[in-house]
Amino acid sequence: MSPAAVKFDHLERLTDDTGLLEHCLGRIPRRREGYTTDDNARAIWTCVEWLDLLKGDESGERRRLYRLLDRYLAFLLWAQREDGTFQNNFHFDRTPEAEEHSDDCLGRSIWAAAAAYVSLDDEARRRVVAEIFRQALPASAGMQFLRGQAWGLAACCLMLSKRNNGSALPSGVAAADLANLADNFEQRLLAAYRAHRTDGWHWFEPQITYANGLLPWALFVAYRYHGRDETLQVAKESLDFLAAKMSGQNGAIRPVGNRGWCSIDRRADWDQQPVDVMKLALAAREAYRALGDETYRELVRRCRNWFYGDNDLGTPLADPSDGSCCDGLNPDGPNPNRGAESTLSYLLTEAMAQSLQLEVVSR
Repeated sequence: MSPAAVKFDHLERLTDDTGLLEHCLGRIPRRREGYTTDDNARAIWTCVEWLDLLKGDESGERRRLYRLLDRYLAFLLWAQREDGTFQNNFHFDRTPEAEEHSDDCLGRSIWAAAAAYVSLDDEARRRVVAEIFRQALPASAGMQFLRGQAWGLAACCLMLSKRNNGSALPSGVAAADLANLADNFEQRLLAAYRAHRTDGWHWFEPQITYANGLLPWALFVAYRYHGRDETLQVAKESLDFLAAKMSGQNGAIRPVGNRGWCSIDRRADWDQQPVDVMKLALAAREAYRALGDETYRELVRRCRNWFYGDNDLGTPLADPSDGSCCDGLNPDGPNPNRGAESTLSYLLTEAMAQSLQLEVVSR
């Protein structure tokens, strides 16, 4: 499938003059559900991935992606507080909802800013994401939860890697500070793995829950930056374990269900969430880049195919004609609603698969 075969009509449908709306009824946005910074940060990352893939495209999709990207950048600028953290949830009238601080939101926003900074080539947008990243960095040091720390580790290592290749860091961001933060996050992930790993359980926590691929992914990103053996060992062992837990008997991807998750003695099969498939593809792509092992490129392909019907029910969730995706796979079929998280998960997984195709061709 060529890059032009996937459309961004649904992403545009979900986007208004404030940003990306969170939920849909079918394919129609539900304004009463409002917005999240989580989704707008994911949308920045999605636009950056596709802008890189569509270089030289003459169809007008790049122009559309830049227009959408500017909405999402403006949203993050608006949502960021003076202390560098982010308000995550907003009502449709733009008033903030009551909430507790989210490490996931902070970490995801830092990653989106880092990914945009190293990928975009126009200074106006890079200046915006540089400011978001600079303000958020001090707050990230206080993150307590593994997934936020994983986002932070990957963002710091991405910035440091680009610096080593000749790119300047954002003004006011010191390489030493990034390196110290990265080391801190990495050691926390490794310590969690040592604390919970047993002969029959190769994981960072007593349960496999949500967005699991983030944890090995961040360690692969760190390994590609500094090459430490223990980091690679843990990244590979945990990803292989996760991939086995997320595979059905016929080899199709089977995400861990959110009706009970997965522990050493039980596993829930339903409901299956697109975001978990995307995070597995994310880790597998980074593993392929680190190791060159075709097993991981094939794993990305299997994740992509899950969206197109290679799943437990043999039914597609994604529609490439408008770029939308159902919100989950339930025992009785797909959830017909097509909200932001699921749609972005599909678009990101497709972008990852296509990026590896291009990388293999260029080798």
